[in-house]
Amino acid sequence: MAEAGAGRWESHRIIFEEYLAGLSFTAEPELSVLQEAMRYSLLAGGKRVRPTLCMEAALVFGAEPEVALPSAAAIELIHTYSLIHDDLPAMDDDDFRRGRPTLHKKYGEAMAILAGDAFFGEALTLITVHQKGRPEQVLEVVQELADSTGVEGMVGGQVIDMAQTGAGSDADPRTLRMIHEFKTGALIKSSARIGAIVAGAPESGKDAISDYAAELGLCFQIVDDVLNATATTEELGKSAGSDEEQGKATFVGVYGLEGARREADESVGRALGALSKIDGDTSGLEQLALFVRHRGS
Repeated sequence: MAEAGAGRWESHRIIFEEYLAGLSFTAEPELSVLQEAMRYSLLAGGKRVRPTLCMEAALVFGAEPEVALPSAAAIELIHTYSLIHDDLPAMDDDDFRRGRPTLHKKYGEAMAILAGDAFFGEALTLITVHQKGRPEQVLEVVQELADSTGVEGMVGGQVIDMAQTGAGSDADPRTLRMIHEFKTGALIKSSARIGAIVAGAPESGKDAISDYAAELGLCFQIVDDVLNATATTEELGKSAGSDEEQGKATFVGVYGLEGARREADESVGRALGALSKIDGDTSGLEQLALFVRHRGS
């Protein structure tokens, strides 16, 4: 990112990490191992694209980024739950995440499932108890998060992804886009929309930032596919080359490496084009889009 944009995003990230580290889910000694397992995954690092996007969207529409922290944390809890469950042997069967053993490798499969389940409930508590705003705003945030994680969102995308395992380069391009739109893109789009909702943005603003974030989410996943095919396990912090080994439907498999990069370029171009519809300073969102496109380069 450019220096000014990078400074703002780093500020968001530092504030968010402090908020996240301060979360406590229980004082009950009998549940200490559950909380320990949850914090093991939650505080393992990561790019924090979704929560900081939520904070930046709130800023773009005139609110202080800190106002969105409860919702931003809820988004990260949901994202963490999805990673824990995706890594399970019944799904992607990964041994490493963010440079260390996956939760089921550290605490067992049962605890990994339960920790993921617990994150969903705690995410709703963060929004309904701690998110400031008019009741209709808080309700809209809950609805937005629920929509992005349900059947036509993150969970549905994982179902289609699993069904397409083995298809490899024979995957249908439309189905491939649907996987990424649901599995990755839906929560990224909701992250931006939730920030706008918390800030009281008009419908036109929410629609414009939705268009931006939908393309950002697609670009994010395309670049993930490229990195899985080209980076090392050490660079990724998770198993490299696993998509090809499992015959996953990926942009690299369908379009080839250079074709996937072109698709990413086109997607980020559409994301940047959507910013022209937003009144206000969108320089931070522009920097994020360029960061997502060029990460790992």
